[in-house]
Amino acid sequence: MSLLRCSWCLASDSYMDYHDKDWGKPIYDDQTLFEYLVLESAQAGLSWITILNKREGYRKAFHQFDIDKVANMTDTEQEALLLNPEIVRHKGKIQATINNAKQFQEIIKEHGSFSTYFWAFSDHKVIDNKPEDISQVPASTELSHTIAKDLKKRGFKFFGPTTCYAFMQATGMVNDHILACSFRT
Repeated sequence: MSLLRCSWCLASDSYMDYHDKDWGKPIYDDQTLFEYLVLESAQAGLSWITILNKREGYRKAFHQFDIDKVANMTDTEQEALLLNPEIVRHKGKIQATINNAKQFQEIIKEHGSFSTYFWAFSDHKVIDNKPEDISQVPASTELSHTIAKDLKKRGFKFFGPTTCYAFMQATGMVNDHILACSFRT
């Protein structure tokens, strides 16, 4: 019996591995949520496969996504990242990663955890859209606009409604696996 997958992931083994093991599984751990926030922000304007291929580079460059270490990165470290071929060498995105770590810390101080803050937007429940086909999956939703707007107000960068929706999917707040997908939970 062959496994059925969402059609978006069929182009490469990296996509399929990410789809099968990560995408759409609910995440409540702040460090992992931060990792996905960084990766989704880095993806803005690029293909997701580019970011997947650089995921290990991001882990190394950004201290295994240790929020406090990233928030305290020095100007010297930022400059070195601009020369690092293992990540996307975009000054604005590198600065946004460090900025977003600082804003992430503020949300943790205010809410006890980023997870508590983030999951409150969906009443701590997974939104199961039950799409029959990938064409039924939106690029953004009213909720992704609401979350992105709140994060922007809090100072987050490179995190608009479309990026936010991808983050919601990646972290399992939204289940957009098609109904026939073998990996649907």
